[in-house]
Amino acid sequence: MQFPGTAKPAVGIVFDTAMGGIDDVLALAMLYGFEGKSQARIAAIAVSSGDLSAAQFCDALRLFNAGASTGPGPANLHGMPMGLADGGTAAESSIFNKLGKPVRATGIDSVKDTADPATLMRNALMAQHDQNAAMVLSGAAIDLARLLDMYGAKDWIVRKVRLLCVTGTGKATDSASEKVLAGWPTPMVTVGPEIGEALPFPGGSMEKDFAWSTGHPVVDAYRRYQPMPYDAPSCAMAAMLYTVRPDEAYFKLSDGGKRRHLIFDAGQKERVIRAYIEMASAKPVPRKPRRPPDEKKKEEDKEEKKDEKKDEKKDAAP
Repeated sequence: MQFPGTAKPAVGIVFDTAMGGIDDVLALAMLYGFEGKSQARIAAIAVSSGDLSAAQFCDALRLFNAGASTGPGPANLHGMPMGLADGGTAAESSIFNKLGKPVRATGIDSVKDTADPATLMRNALMAQHDQNAAMVLSGAAIDLARLLDMYGAKDWIVRKVRLLCVTGTGKATDSASEKVLAGWPTPMVTVGPEIGEALPFPGGSMEKDFAWSTGHPVVDAYRRYQPMPYDAPSCAMAAMLYTVRPDEAYFKLSDGGKRRHLIFDAGQKERVIRAYIEMASAKPVPRKPRRPPDEKKKEEDKEEKKDEKKDEKKDAAP
């Protein structure tokens, strides 16, 4: 929610993901890390694969981060809807099937507890400051294609979104991706698989950097994804890093107009991987609720009056 007179907040990120592999899990963990450091805000998360267990995992990770920073009560009361595409079925090899039935707290018991992704994303964008939203697409483009078809949505996209970052080759492989690649109205950056292969996330980080929690859901997912030890490709992580920190020179960009391609910069490799580890393993930070300016002013006036009374007592003391 926006309040008149308040400063523009950190960029709002809409993450539309298939949650098809450990790379997507790590990118989502990074997003929570950025939010904890007030470098980004999570505007919306949508699972394009239709995998209910993936949506449950995303919600469990939300509650894990919120509970670690505010306690279990507030975490459950202030949840955001999770988008989930219709008609998808989880593959037998899904990472989340390997995790078995959800053992962590989640507010999602069935598809009825999720939201339509296109509607969720449109509403999230409408709530952002102008040119203060960015979108990351990691997976099928069906949700964004449906968003483009919604009445008036393209105008909201132009007004609110400063960047769309897309994982993949940047070539249309189906009607949905063709629609998005050809008709997206804002600047777009594509992130090819060569980026993920050149910048692998170190599996050893699971034991070292995530050790602050004995039951981190990202660590559980990483260990079950494939036999340890292994380093994970990082295409979605690169997309998330560039989207939140586009001016940090982690990567090079191809020449072009509105549509460009991310290019690996060997000189930045160690710096990029350090950023991956730092943000994906970041401890949750206690959040303070945003309040309207008049409410904040009342609280400040109360504190000022308390201080005045203390001073009066001191002056009256013998």
